[in-house]
Amino acid sequence: MNNNPRPGLNSLLGVLAAGAVFGAATSLANAVARLSVDLESQEATTSGWSIMEIVSVLLDSGWAWAGLAVLAGLLATRAEQSDLRARTLARGAVAGVLTLLAATAVYYAVDTIVHDVPLSSYGYETLYWWAATVLLGPILGAIGACARQPGAIGVLAQVTVPVGAAVQMFVMPPGRNEVITTIGQWVVWTMATVTIGMVAVRFLGVRRRRNFSRGAESSL
Repeated sequence: MNNNPRPGLNSLLGVLAAGAVFGAATSLANAVARLSVDLESQEATTSGWSIMEIVSVLLDSGWAWAGLAVLAGLLATRAEQSDLRARTLARGAVAGVLTLLAATAVYYAVDTIVHDVPLSSYGYETLYWWAATVLLGPILGAIGACARQPGAIGVLAQVTVPVGAAVQMFVMPPGRNEVITTIGQWVVWTMATVTIGMVAVRFLGVRRRRNFSRGAESSL
């Protein structure tokens, strides 16, 4: 058993850094997207789009932020044993919270620089999303910690984000016009379908190999 706390500390520092990078990238993508289109133009308003706008609506969406917390939970527990324990879930939950706290703080900090406004301008928004993080971050991080588990638990954890992303495209379509909405929806639906398909193929492959091994052992 490894009692060295450094791997755990390094993983938590890593998820903090990942959250900070994600928050900064999302804020900057939004800023560049706004600069890439002339919103005073009727054509741009009704049918215009740009690559950066697509990147912006993909990054600054609920499923992407949820995915960040799930990924943090996975990364923070990658050195844990494969059996699911309370400590593993707790570490994943903490990682989910920390990465979202960092992402939110850096997102609004960069926004204050981009818009040249005082940091206090986003005080309410920051506190609001931090409160949401405290409520949802542990759940999402724990899901990430479950993603390495074999069987149905691991499969359900792995498809949580793609399924959530696909559903969000129906319930809360992205974008400011129909063109951006359509592109965003199809990009997300395609990624979600591919991801779910890969998870299913991997699960069925592992299950088939196990059944084959059991059959071979029983025939001996």
